Amino acid sequence: MARFEGFVPGRWALDAIGAGGFRFAEMSHKGSIIATPAGIRLWPVTQFSEVTLDSLQPILDEAGAIDFLIIGTGPDIAFIPPALREPLKQAGITVEGMATGAAARTYNVLVAEDRRVAAALIAIP
Repeated sequence: MARFEGFVPGRWALDAIGAGGFRFAEMSHKGSIIATPAGIRLWPVTQFSEVTLDSLQPILDEAGAIDFLIIGTGPDIAFIPPALREPLKQAGITVEGMATGAAARTYNVLVAEDRRVAAALIAIP
C-alpha cells in the first residue's frame, strides 16, 4: 500500500480509520486529513483546540462545491463554536461536529449518496 504524500485529487471514501490515521485511495496516512470534493489533503491538527478558521481554509476555498462539513473532533464530541460555525454558514456550509469515527462513517454515507460534503477529521489512536 502506498504512503500518502500530502494531496490526492478526487473524491474518495475512507476505507479504514484508527491507529492514528486513515486509509483511502489505496494509500495510508498517519495523522489528520481534510477531504473535499477536490481531494484529500494533510491537515496539521492533532486536537480540537487547534481547529481554527485558518486551518479550515481548504473548505472555504471550495465553498461553492460544499453544502455540508463534518468535523471529526477526535475521540470525543466537541461543540463547534460560533467563531467557526458562523463564517462557514455565511459561505453556505452547514457544519456538524462529531467524534471522528462517527464523522468518517457519516462522510462515507454522504459520499456514496453523491452529496456535496467535506470532512475535517482529527486522527484517533
